[in-house]
Amino acid sequence: MCLIAFSIGQNPHFPLVVAANRDEFFRRPTAAMDWWTTDTGNRVLAGRDLQSGGTWLAVSAKGEVSAVTNVREGTPEAGQISRGELPLRALREPRRQLEGYLHGNADHYSGFNLVHLTTRDGWYFSNRDAQPGRHVHRGAYGLSNHLLQTPWPKLVRLRQAAGEVIVAATPHTGALHDELIALLQDTTPAPDRLLPDTGVGIETERFLSSPFIVDSEYGTRATTVVSVSGSGDIHVTEQSWGPEAQASERRQFHWQR
Repeated sequence: MCLIAFSIGQNPHFPLVVAANRDEFFRRPTAAMDWWTTDTGNRVLAGRDLQSGGTWLAVSAKGEVSAVTNVREGTPEAGQISRGELPLRALREPRRQLEGYLHGNADHYSGFNLVHLTTRDGWYFSNRDAQPGRHVHRGAYGLSNHLLQTPWPKLVRLRQAAGEVIVAATPHTGALHDELIALLQDTTPAPDRLLPDTGVGIETERFLSSPFIVDSEYGTRATTVVSVSGSGDIHVTEQSWGPEAQASERRQFHWQR
């Protein structure tokens, strides 16, 4: 997962909305979003990384959402534990317990950002943050492959556009999801003067600078939107993509918490 916009308490119809793109190599084996039971017996709605296990974004039956992104680094070190387990832990363990675990084991993972979101608030932890473990209050947020709210061009553009759509949204869930999926298909690259320097070189920075990445080998593979209504209706839409942005399967889920 490489780009997430989320909103807490910004629309009375939808106190929690999450919109995200997952970018990955197309050769990496993946199972599409569906309900499954984790090794610890928890029931979650999530895609599955069939190479290392775990997931990048998961939704609980109560409508809580957790997601992880990697931190872009020029020479990343391989972690001893897959980051894909973190969203599952976030839905299973109390925040304070998980925070204690991560403070003691952060070095066992490659660079990561983890968010856990409810209709009331959120929590964010990064093992590249000087002060890891932050409470997230009501508001509109963006997360990519640096710290929460780091103003990379694609994050700022998506956060602003998604925030406007969410604030103006009517109770029509389908329209909200369609609008957010369209926003997440933005292929506009950032101008060179605004590109970050993460140690991967200017060509790669340009390639990764748009919210939606199009290529034959690496690109956006899934666009996911989650909304939780004030009455407890949970809607999840996931649009899968193939090489060169070829639209694949669209899955939709709906239940009452």
